[in-house]
Amino acid sequence: MTPPRIVVTGTDTGVGKTVFSAGLVGLLAADYWKPVQAGLDGETDGDVVARLAEAGADRIHAEAFRLQLPASPHHAAASEGISIVPAALRPPATPRPLVIEGAGGVLVPLTPTETFADVFARWRLPVVLCARTSLGTINHTLLSLEALRHRAVPLLGVAFVGEAEPETEQAIAGIGCVRILGRLPRLPQLSAESLRRSFRQGFGASFDVAPGGDGSVMFPQL
Repeated sequence: MTPPRIVVTGTDTGVGKTVFSAGLVGLLAADYWKPVQAGLDGETDGDVVARLAEAGADRIHAEAFRLQLPASPHHAAASEGISIVPAALRPPATPRPLVIEGAGGVLVPLTPTETFADVFARWRLPVVLCARTSLGTINHTLLSLEALRHRAVPLLGVAFVGEAEPETEQAIAGIGCVRILGRLPRLPQLSAESLRRSFRQGFGASFDVAPGGDGSVMFPQL
């Protein structure tokens, strides 16, 4: 049985999807892959996931593109004279579950004519949409859901990052007709231990990590 592969995307940049990805990698004992890394000063997203998920180098797969400029991938690539070919982006084979993290939001462009959402549509892999709980998130989240559904991208649900806002979460669930997978609070002291504890509390009911009889890992059904 093929191990589960899950795509993590967000409503916009800085929403918290890298920390969520690290929590999911730790929970599922999964591998991690970021197809395009734009911005190489300091820790990359792969470095952050390795540290927070306490994942060895064998579980962090090399990016297909490593770009210096912290900008939209299509702009960062153009600044280095590089052309990203979205059709050539293929998830790596691994015997473990795989968490794939996009860059920025759903419609971040990889080229002047193609976005990450278009790549997700080709992959046909289940997607988790990370969203803030702060002001403006209802609009951003509903628009992101529409963009994914317009391309028939399979959706596992929405994962919130931030302080509890029950009315906001309920509005998104109701209007967006989407499953709320859980919420990860902002952690004042972010560490592997605090993330592991908070992630299990926030998402343990949505991601059943008890091994099945065939050694597979269960996760939310579409």
